[in-house]
Amino acid sequence: MTEAQELPPREGMDYDVVIVGAGPAGLAAAIRLKEVSPDSTVVVVEKGSEVGAHILSGVVVDPIGLDRLFPDWRDDPDRPLTQQVTADKFYFLGPNGGIRLPNIAMPKLMDNHGKYVGSLGNVCRWLGAKAEALGVEIYPGFAASEVLFGEKGEVVGVATGDMGVGREGELKDSYTRGMELRGKYTLFAEGARGSLSKQIIAKFGLDEGRDPQKYGIGLKEIWQIDPARHRAGEIQHTFGWPLDSRTGGGSFLYHIENHQVVVGFVIHLNYTNPTLSPFDEFQRFKTHPMIAETLEGGKRLAYGARALTEGGWQSVPKLTFPGGALIGCAAGFMNVPRIKGSHNAMLSGIFAAERLAEALAEGRAHDEVRDIEGDWRDTDIGRDLKRVRNVKPLWSKFGTFVGVGLGGIDMWTNQLFGFSFFGTLSHGKPDYATLKPLSEVTPIVYPKPDGKLSFDKLSSVFLSNTNHEEDQPIHLRLKDPSVPIAQNLPKYGEPARLYCPAGVYEVVYGDEANRRDPRFVINAQNCVHCKTCDIKDPAQNIVWTTPEGGGGPNYPNM
Repeated sequence: MTEAQELPPREGMDYDVVIVGAGPAGLAAAIRLKEVSPDSTVVVVEKGSEVGAHILSGVVVDPIGLDRLFPDWRDDPDRPLTQQVTADKFYFLGPNGGIRLPNIAMPKLMDNHGKYVGSLGNVCRWLGAKAEALGVEIYPGFAASEVLFGEKGEVVGVATGDMGVGREGELKDSYTRGMELRGKYTLFAEGARGSLSKQIIAKFGLDEGRDPQKYGIGLKEIWQIDPARHRAGEIQHTFGWPLDSRTGGGSFLYHIENHQVVVGFVIHLNYTNPTLSPFDEFQRFKTHPMIAETLEGGKRLAYGARALTEGGWQSVPKLTFPGGALIGCAAGFMNVPRIKGSHNAMLSGIFAAERLAEALAEGRAHDEVRDIEGDWRDTDIGRDLKRVRNVKPLWSKFGTFVGVGLGGIDMWTNQLFGFSFFGTLSHGKPDYATLKPLSEVTPIVYPKPDGKLSFDKLSSVFLSNTNHEEDQPIHLRLKDPSVPIAQNLPKYGEPARLYCPAGVYEVVYGDEANRRDPRFVINAQNCVHCKTCDIKDPAQNIVWTTPEGGGGPNYPNM
């Protein structure tokens, strides 16, 4: 907006609790608040066009969170999860085959029998309906873009973004001022690398004394396959090919209902080669004989990508601050070896809600509810994360062959004896600081997509149903516009064009033949809100902010 434009005042609404994000953590918190404190007023604001539109996960669900909220959920005819795991397989892949790891070698924590495969987006839609039935107000399509602070610096709510602002900041005829949603307490449940959570962590120094948060990028597709190849409830995890031994990551292939499978790939964002493309590693992975035999002749239905938190026990920031708390993946409660976070997200929402209900009953507001921070490590969440705290550091330090083996031994000692020979290892560098210069790596050359098993980025983004209002300010902001070409291009080849799974970033040359006159182009319309750019940019120059409400992917059942 130009300096001459005077904005109208925001309208506001007051609640007991404001929740940012209608994912499993935010919705679980809202439901539990209304269960234990029916008279409390609760609002959930969600940047997706509908509940579930921005939700992406594998997903194998540990139902512990659902069981806590709704012990009889399995009896609901509209329940969102119906397919239990029937077979659980682990493989180490080479270029042409794989070695199956015996299930008996896996710690009990890794056993997926009795868990459920399906769509986390549909779980959230079901939870959203349950929350509204209890009196929770849910506002999808409204992105929380600003934290509101009181006179003493305490959090007093959030404001949704203005709508109808043009690309150059001018107010269009459709301009509508954002709303202030003020609460006695505010819970941030934005998921991994939430834009407001990031600000809260920095303002209150919530990460002081903690390891840097670690991340991965998860890419996922849904396929309709030949019924003869479908094995309902079978799940498969792999590590190894196509990644080298120093690059962490792995795959998942889940046979869900309706003769469909979900296939995905996770790459740890502490990789070192700037020419690595997570998207292309995923596409290459699908050509492996053990994967291709399932997908051949099938039809790809959906695609998406999302960052996930991997730091675990060592990297969870302080959860509380005056006026609110972090919950779910905004706090980093994912269990990396289990590739599961939704169960801990729900448990954290339930736990925080119960503590906030106690504070509200005592007539408190805008203070720090310290019990949330003080007690979480003694809950099921803490017990889940503590047992696997060294898996990621060992993998990062020793590579796949040695690190995964040591991680397995460490999980066994934690399970059997309640301790680790390693103590608690540090993660080391943040992910943005791990890239090597181009001069120190062998460039990776990827095969062209075949259009049958492997595909290009733009056709994939089309399947994500991503859409943004084109005439709006670019929500991917550069602190210094000169950095991509002046620094990142000569040193790293500008890795944003490769780590982005949606073709948002390009380097375009005025003289293509001689690679002269480069300029950095941001195709913000393609953004699937994965947040990888905000995490991996080596200069920390890209800042992901919320676009106009409702923009982004519209995942039907991811």
